[in-house]
Amino acid sequence: MDTLATFADFKLNKQLLTAVAEAGFTEPTPVQLQTIPLLLAGHDVLGIAQTGTGKTAAFGLPLLMKVKYAQGEHPRALILAPTRELAIQLEKHLKALAVNTDIRIFAIYGGLGPKTQIETIKAGLDILIATPGRLMEIYLKGDLIFKNLTTLVLDEADKMMDMGFMPQIRRILEIIPRKRQNVLFSATMPERVAILSEEFLEFPVRVEVTPPAQTAQTITQSLYEVPNLATKINLLEHLLHRDAAEMTRVLFFTRTKENADQVAAFLKRKAPVGEVRVIHGNKGQNARINSMDAFKEGNVRYLVATDVAARGIDVPQVSHVVNFDVPLIFDDYVHRIGRTGRARHAGAAITFADPTERQHMERIAELINQEIPLLPIPEEVSLTNTPFIEKQVQDRTLDEQRRRQDPDFKGAFHEKKEWIKPGVTIDKRTGKAFEEGKHFKKSQKGSKKNTGKKGGSAPAMKAIAARPRRRSS
Repeated sequence: MDTLATFADFKLNKQLLTAVAEAGFTEPTPVQLQTIPLLLAGHDVLGIAQTGTGKTAAFGLPLLMKVKYAQGEHPRALILAPTRELAIQLEKHLKALAVNTDIRIFAIYGGLGPKTQIETIKAGLDILIATPGRLMEIYLKGDLIFKNLTTLVLDEADKMMDMGFMPQIRRILEIIPRKRQNVLFSATMPERVAILSEEFLEFPVRVEVTPPAQTAQTITQSLYEVPNLATKINLLEHLLHRDAAEMTRVLFFTRTKENADQVAAFLKRKAPVGEVRVIHGNKGQNARINSMDAFKEGNVRYLVATDVAARGIDVPQVSHVVNFDVPLIFDDYVHRIGRTGRARHAGAAITFADPTERQHMERIAELINQEIPLLPIPEEVSLTNTPFIEKQVQDRTLDEQRRRQDPDFKGAFHEKKEWIKPGVTIDKRTGKAFEEGKHFKKSQKGSKKNTGKKGGSAPAMKAIAARPRRRSS
């Protein structure tokens, strides 16, 4: 296997070899060297490879060889992807490899109305790329038929598990033919992915070009520990000014949409007009596609994104990835920084961690099995005091982290309960011991103090006054 040096050694047809050459691929990557012969031989494959290693071509080229040409109306191959961005990227890559064939490739995903997608499906296709939710939606309408399906590919399986797609995947496995070739690719190998692979792969050959969750060697990583959000902004401003010549195309990741908007607003104040875009769940599908296309074409220098885009961006020349926030799902760190250092280019990944995120970075270092160098904050960066509200949030989060490790840990924000002697009556409104006259004032309504003019209670006097009077004879 190691003697293979060119794509011609895989016995691909002329159309595919020409497309590979036109795409600029000269030497197969390690994952392609191991995977392509296995898939061409008909084996089920379980592939573990980090993003940016060429796994799309690793399963795409054998798939195109198997499909060969346009035939029939219903899909013969299905590729499942966790996000619409990745589905779009897969469609683009496979169409580039199939440019010299008549194979019909189409991606369906949410964020757009299904009407146009259904029309394309009815016109006939050979390879269908889909997100699980949109696939089931169109299938349940009766517009998808899988009787001709012979190949199933699950790409980024670990992300699918993180996004809760397991029930939908099981339903999909029930509606497609049992006799088929299966391929599963994942950058990491958590237990849930292992269980999934056992459910639908038959005697798979495991391809592991790197240990699970290892980052690419072309990426230089660094970590800054900062006290608060304002200091993160100050540090970011300093780095953008200091390293302006090197930071030619930068991808920023935040944990929340709010932080993404804040970082984008800051960058727009510093960068020329049009050089900053932001994508997250609140942005429309067309806006997200346009922003990513502009970033890939080099028209946008800074792209700010939440993890929704971590698996869907394939830009060889991303110079830096900046983790403005540390991801809560540790595997996402691998996918975030995998946006740089692609196609054997060098890249840099910079992470900012506040006190609540330092424990996460320790766990991430264990996951990737390597130390992430901790750099001192430059003297020029202003260290601001942490505002009271932000400090309270940090303290609560740190208490919760300690409590998970030690259930007996109380912390500063544990619930305080007043000790009450047995047999003492509890005031339900306060939760404390009932004291006559202190916590309770008897209502004066209807009492003798609240009397009418004739000595009776006010309500009684009103009732008497309202009665009709008899006329005297």
